Amino acid sequence: MKIRVPPILQVLFCGVLSWGASHLMPSMTFDGSWRLGVAAASLAVGTVILVVSLAAFVRARTTVNPLAPEEAETLVTDGLYRFSRNPMYLSMAFVLTAEAFLIGNFAAFIGPLLFIWVMTETQIKPEERALQSKFDVAFEAYCRRTRRWI
Repeated sequence: MKIRVPPILQVLFCGVLSWGASHLMPSMTFDGSWRLGVAAASLAVGTVILVVSLAAFVRARTTVNPLAPEEAETLVTDGLYRFSRNPMYLSMAFVLTAEAFLIGNFAAFIGPLLFIWVMTETQIKPEERALQSKFDVAFEAYCRRTRRWI
């Protein structure tokens, strides 16, 4: 599997894009003390999801390297992976959403939206092909019962 941009760099790019978009469109600013609470909650949810999903991979003694899904030793389908096939990427989307609320500008939501689309096309679909090849029927059954994102 060839991936040109690691997921963490895609998060950083989308975060910078959110910030830049908000500065290009200041008229899309929104206010309210509630947005800081929503940002904090989104950041907390994203952080917890990331820690829990990483721990599941460590417990399963399989690779967490997104650049080498073909090296996976185990198909992780328990814990948060019962609800989402990609909770690590979901956690990153929550963090980008937190940033958008913190910025307080509707244009900043371009970052998380772009991240979800780009990750699906450039990371998740190639990972799915690699896992399908490696785990065959078990992966097919997993895909039937668990959504890609949520």
